[in-house]
Amino acid sequence: MLGCFDTKADDFNYMHACLIHAGMTVLTMNTGIYKSITDFTIDISTEEIIDKLDVDIQELRNSTDRSFFIEQMGLGAARVISSLITTESIQGAIGMGGGGGTYIALSAMQAIPLGIPKLCLTTIATKDLSRQVGVKDIVLFPSVVDVAGLNSISSRLISQAAGAIAGMTKALPLQHNKSKGTIGISIFGNTTECVNYCTDLLTKQGYEVLPFHAVGTGGLTMESLIRDGYIDAVLDITTTELADDLCGGICSAGPNRLTAAAEKGIPQVVVPGCLDMVNFGHLDTVPLSFNDRLLYSWSPDVTLMRTNEQENKLLGQSIAKKLNQSTGAVRILLPLQGISKVSGEGGVFHQPETDLVLFNSIKDHLNENIEVVELDTHINDRSFATRAVELLCSIL
Repeated sequence: MLGCFDTKADDFNYMHACLIHAGMTVLTMNTGIYKSITDFTIDISTEEIIDKLDVDIQELRNSTDRSFFIEQMGLGAARVISSLITTESIQGAIGMGGGGGTYIALSAMQAIPLGIPKLCLTTIATKDLSRQVGVKDIVLFPSVVDVAGLNSISSRLISQAAGAIAGMTKALPLQHNKSKGTIGISIFGNTTECVNYCTDLLTKQGYEVLPFHAVGTGGLTMESLIRDGYIDAVLDITTTELADDLCGGICSAGPNRLTAAAEKGIPQVVVPGCLDMVNFGHLDTVPLSFNDRLLYSWSPDVTLMRTNEQENKLLGQSIAKKLNQSTGAVRILLPLQGISKVSGEGGVFHQPETDLVLFNSIKDHLNENIEVVELDTHINDRSFATRAVELLCSIL
């Protein structure tokens, strides 16, 4: 249980009592910087957190920069938890707070591996906290009222939050069929047919398939799980997030997309799926600098922009540069009749000459030891999915 015990002592006293009542053994971490008086023993003090930082407690107390204090305490708490994970049997984590307390708790929880339950009772649960949550399996529990002393509403919700984390730590998954290995696969609306075919084929061969929606968080999550060792191979059908990163779209997974499998040395088959498009929100959110570009309304809240030749040249270079660093087996599969549902013949983004720039750029910058396979089919053709699975299985 972690939080600012200095300013939220009553709330945390009650939460601690609820956790004990639920049968939990509780390790407490104080992220407050002022004197804290609690009914429970503080196991990890503020000073222990600050020992992990390049500042001292007096510097934090004297600082008028609230953002600095919050950022530092989140960083220090994460470092302490990182060391605890290797020495303690931590089965769950719970935090509570307003804006600052929530930021600290979510920062600290970044150090806790996937599968260990994490819950934060927060006043800002309904805000966009995607950057703070990141790719971690953190549950946000709305506090409804402020975390500022016990009342009939806060006491009920704190007890429910304590009960929730207790139940999560005790929950065991039902027996699941063992697989030959776990395959990560990237999916988008424009490549769904291909990915469904691939998933069916891989499942029939005894593999577990984890699909990741290529909307930014999907790619980030897949890369994170690869680095954490949860994924044995990758069938990267939908690399569209690279285009969003290049052009400022809303589905960017950042500059490290397509690097984890290369670093870990696991087998991967890579397809330039949906690199014909950059994703924006409603039409009126598209930057004015792109007004003269080919735009397509995929849905009322999703506007796609067709990538041009220059962008495709850069995307090809980026893909090749990242894959050239691979220590494991890599294959690239190119669908010559269209790289998305809307880029095939008759589709609104059908520009084979632009796709050719992408394909040639990839091939021109690749190491000789990476095989490129070209198929005269569309990405969503069943024959393309079959070949993609065959290629992956050949290097597993």
